[in-house]
Amino acid sequence: MIDIKLIRDNKDLVKENIKKKFQDEKLPLVDEIYELDIKVRDAQKKCDDLKAIKNKKSSEIGKLIKDKKLDEVETIKKEVSDMASKITELEELQTNLNKEIRERMLVIPNIMDSSVPIGKDDTFNVEVERFGEPKVPSYEIPYHADILERLNGLDKESAGRTSGEGFYYLTGDIARLHEAMLAYARDFMIDKGFTYCIPPFMIHSDVVTGVMSFPEMEAMMYKIEGEDLYLIGTSEHSMIGRFKDQIIKKDSLPIKLTSYSPCFRKEGGSHGLEERGLYRVHQFEKQEMIVICEPSDSMKFYNEMWKYTVEIFRSLDVPVRQLECCSGDLADLKVKSCDIEAWSPRQKKYFEVGSCSNLGDAQARRLGIRVKGENGTYFVHTLNNTCLATPRGLIAVVENNYNEDGSINIPKVLQPYMGGKEVIAPNK
Repeated sequence: MIDIKLIRDNKDLVKENIKKKFQDEKLPLVDEIYELDIKVRDAQKKCDDLKAIKNKKSSEIGKLIKDKKLDEVETIKKEVSDMASKITELEELQTNLNKEIRERMLVIPNIMDSSVPIGKDDTFNVEVERFGEPKVPSYEIPYHADILERLNGLDKESAGRTSGEGFYYLTGDIARLHEAMLAYARDFMIDKGFTYCIPPFMIHSDVVTGVMSFPEMEAMMYKIEGEDLYLIGTSEHSMIGRFKDQIIKKDSLPIKLTSYSPCFRKEGGSHGLEERGLYRVHQFEKQEMIVICEPSDSMKFYNEMWKYTVEIFRSLDVPVRQLECCSGDLADLKVKSCDIEAWSPRQKKYFEVGSCSNLGDAQARRLGIRVKGENGTYFVHTLNNTCLATPRGLIAVVENNYNEDGSINIPKVLQPYMGGKEVIAPNK
C-alpha cells in the first residue's frame, strides 16, 4: 500500500506507474481516492473546529452557574449537546470514508523502482546474468519423476489415493536428500548471519491482507473452514506478520531471519507433462530469508539476498541465471523482484527455483510496522527471498547430478548430511 500523500501531491506519478503495469482499469481509483481524501480532510477540519467551540462553550457553563445565569446555562448545554451529536456524525463519516479509501488503496500497486523493465507479462522478463555453464550430457536424462521412481524415492500413486493430485511421498535416500538440502540451506544462512526461525504455519486474514494482494491470496491460499486461519503459502507471510503493529528500535535494524516451513498452495493452472511430477504441487518445503531494514538500505540487501540463492545452487553443482521481473509480472506490493532459475539439462532450458523481492514499505504500511527514529516513527522496508525450495530444488540437483547408469552424485556440501554417502544408485 502506497502513502496517500503520493495521491494528494502527485496523482500523475501514481497513474503512470499503473499504466506501466498495464492495469489501466485501476486508473479511475486514483481520482476516487483523491476526492474521498478531500472529503475526509474536510470532515476532519469541521470536526476539529466543532470540538474547539464545544470545549470553549463547556468551559463557560461553570462560570454561568456561579453567576446564577441558569437560562443561559440551559441554552449552552443544548448547543453543546447538538455539537456533540454533530461531532459523532462527522467522526462516523470519517470512519466510513477512510474505509472506502483503504479498500481502494489496497488495490493500487506499489511504485516500482526505476530500473524495472517495462513489459506486459513474464515473456518480457530480462535475463541479467548466468552463473555456471549449462551442460547437456551425451546420454539421455529421463523425466525426473521416472528417475526418482527407479531409485525407490517417489510414490505419487499412493499419494493420489490418500490426498489427490498434486501430492507425493518421498522415500528412502531421496527423502533424505530432500531434507539434507533444506538443512544445508538452513546452515548456509545461519553462517551468513541470519537468525533461524520456525514460524506458525497458519495465519489470520488480517496478516494475509497485510503481506499480499487479494488476487494473490485467492489464487494461492487454502482457508481453514469455519476459522479465521489460512495455511501459509510461504513462511514470509507469518515471519513478516510477527512484527504486526510493532514499533522497532532503530538500533535493532537490520533484522535478518531465515525460516523453515512447509508451504501450501492451490497451484491452479497447467498440469501437463512437466507438472505431472514434482514441478507443480500443493505442498512443499522451503528455507526462506527475510530482512527488515531502514528504507535507505533495502536495495543493498536486495542485491545481497538473491546472490545467496545463486551461491547455494552453485555449491550444489547446479547452473543458474538471474531473471529480472518486468512491470507486468511484478506483484502489486513489490518495488523490484527477480527470479533465480536453475538449468534443466533434460529440457535444455531454465526453470524457476526461487524469487527475491523488495517490497519497500508496502507490507509495513499495511501491517503497521514502524521504527522509532530521532525525528519520530516511520515505516520500515521488508524483503524476502527463497534460499531453497524443494522439491523443485531437488529436481535441479537430480538432473544436474544424474549419471548414465541411473545413479545420482550427491553434491559434496550435502554429503555430511547424508552420513558421508556420495552416490544414490538404483537397486540391482
